[in-house]
Amino acid sequence: MNPQQLSLGVSLNDDATFENFYAPAATPNAQILAALRLQITTANEPFIFLWGAAGCGLTHLLQGACHHAQTLQKSFQYFPLRDLAGYAPDELFIDLEELDLVVLDALDEVINRPEWELALFNLFNRLRDAGKLLLVAAVQGPQALPVNLPDLKSRLQWGTTFHVHTLDDDQKQAALQFRARARGLELNDEVAAYIIQRLPRDMNELFWQLNRLDHASLAEQRKLTIPFVKKILGL
Repeated sequence: MNPQQLSLGVSLNDDATFENFYAPAATPNAQILAALRLQITTANEPFIFLWGAAGCGLTHLLQGACHHAQTLQKSFQYFPLRDLAGYAPDELFIDLEELDLVVLDALDEVINRPEWELALFNLFNRLRDAGKLLLVAAVQGPQALPVNLPDLKSRLQWGTTFHVHTLDDDQKQAALQFRARARGLELNDEVAAYIIQRLPRDMNELFWQLNRLDHASLAEQRKLTIPFVKKILGL
């Protein structure tokens, strides 16, 4: 990880890897996962734009791309723009064209701000001229984002755009069980369905609660049963 990332206080979630992202074969999200792997491994796509509703896994995919770049010993910088919107963008974006990969999360948080739009436009041009990779995510696609700077609007449409699909309830249950197995937890269908039916359907919330259950299960040496889940989560 490069020094700038450390100085910003930005860290990656250890669980946010490609391997931990639930994307059943032959689904659009599986195709997106494959495209991201290929982008970082072969640099075949200089610019990828991901968009989707909150909780669909955008941050997971972007941080997964950073983890994947790290395993390939490629340099990268991850920007959670929701947390960095108060910074001066020109200072944040210094010398980024020297890196292999630049990742911008929550682009919509800084759109419609002149200093950010101009800085983003200049960053796109520098990365393109240097032949480096750019990965961006927002809650809206590039055509729908309310961008004021026409040149930036056109730049955002240069890349390959993917819509990250939100999982339905059955898929969310399967994703929760998939994540539990990765942690070495046994989460049967009955208990998983109980959790899905009683918690907000946002996957970030579900995974956070699974983390709580994991720690409690380890501390108390208990299996994940409905009474235990009810006790720990207050359901």
